[in-house]
Amino acid sequence: MRHDGPNPPLPAPPAWMRWLPVLYVAVVLLLEPLTPVEWPVSFVLIALPLVTAFAHPPVVVAVATVFGIGLELLLAGTQCCAGRTVGYLSERHYVAAYACTALVGALGAILAAHRIRRERTLADVRFVAEIAQRVLLRPVPHRIGNLLLESFYLSAAAEARIGGDLFEAVPTAYGVRLLIGDVRGKGLLAVETAAAMLGAFREAAHDEPDLLALMERVDTSMTRRADRLGGTELGERFVTAIFAEIPGDERIVRLLNCGHPPPLLIRPGGVNELDRGQPGPPLNLGMLVRDPYRVETYPFGPGDQLLLYTDGVTETRDPAGDFYPLLQRLRSWGPMPPPELLERLHQDLLDHSHDQLQDDTAALTAFLLPEGAVEEADGGREGTVAGEFGEPLP
Repeated sequence: MRHDGPNPPLPAPPAWMRWLPVLYVAVVLLLEPLTPVEWPVSFVLIALPLVTAFAHPPVVVAVATVFGIGLELLLAGTQCCAGRTVGYLSERHYVAAYACTALVGALGAILAAHRIRRERTLADVRFVAEIAQRVLLRPVPHRIGNLLLESFYLSAAAEARIGGDLFEAVPTAYGVRLLIGDVRGKGLLAVETAAAMLGAFREAAHDEPDLLALMERVDTSMTRRADRLGGTELGERFVTAIFAEIPGDERIVRLLNCGHPPPLLIRPGGVNELDRGQPGPPLNLGMLVRDPYRVETYPFGPGDQLLLYTDGVTETRDPAGDFYPLLQRLRSWGPMPPPELLERLHQDLLDHSHDQLQDDTAALTAFLLPEGAVEEADGGREGTVAGEFGEPLP
C-alpha cells in the first residue's frame, strides 16, 4: 500500500522486549558458574539471535549473533573442572553450537526483516485508515455560533480506526443540525453505509426546512443504496439515528429519534433523558415496521448541554458483566465543559471495561453558551461560561 508524504512511524516494541536479549544473556552468565561442567548452560545462547529478532532490526540480530558466538567461545575456553581450567573450544558438540548459533542468527535476521515489513504494512494501513476516518468522521467544529461542540469516537478493536458509528454537526439557515447514528453490523459494509448516510445528511441538512423532511430524504438515500446492493440481508441494513436541530433564535431543541438511545439533557440541576417513549423505527426499516416518525420539542436554554451517544456507551460491560451506568456517572460528575465531559467519559469507559470494549462508541455534545459568555467571546476578550464552569472559552 502506498501513499504520498513521509512514511508513518513504526510502532515501538515494549521496553521489556527491547531489553530481553540483555536479560537473557545475564541469566546465562548467572547460571553458568552454578552448574556442573557437564551441563554447559552456554548452549542456550543458540537462541539469542531469535530473542533479539522479536524487537530489533536485522543489523542488531547480526551483532547479537556474533556476540553470542564469541561468548560461547569464551565460556567454552574457561570451563573449570576439579580446580583446573579445562578448554573445550574445539570439542565437537561446542563446534556444533557455534554453527547452530550462526544458522539461527541468519534465520533471525530474516525473521526480523519480515517482521519490520509486516509492521510497515500495518502502519501504512493504519495511516490510510486515519485519513479515511478524517474524511468520514471529520471533527465537528468546537464552536458554531452560541454552541460549544465536542465529539469522540472510540473503536472496540485496537487495529481498527473506523466503523459503523457516525456523527455530524452542520450549521444551516434553520439552526445547527446534529446527527448521531449506529449502523447495524460490522466491517466494510457498515463503513460504506455510514459514509453514504453522512453524505446524504451533509447535503440535505441545508435544503430541507424541517427535521422530518430531512430524515425522509436521508432514509430515501439509504433505501436506494440498499436496493442497489441487493442480496438477502436487505432487512438487516438499517441504521439507528437521532436527528437534532437547535435553532439560533429559539431556546428549544427538536429531536427525531429513529430507534436510537435517547439523548441526555445536562443542567446544573440534574441530568434527564429526553425520551417520551415514542421513537420511530430505524432508517431503512420504516417500510417494514410502519410506525410513524415524530419530531419532539424540548426546552434548551443557556447553560444546557445535550449529549448524544451510541449504544456502545451504555452497553459497555465490566469484567463482572455489569453495564456502564451512564446516568449515574453524569449525575455524580455534575456540569462540565464539553471537552472535559467527553474526555472523562472516554477514560471512564476504558476503566469500566478494563480496556476491553465490546463495541464501537461515539458521542457528541452541544452546550448552549450563556449570553454574557457569547458577548465576551465575540468581543475578543477571554470570556468564561458564566455561572457554569468558570473556565476560559476555547
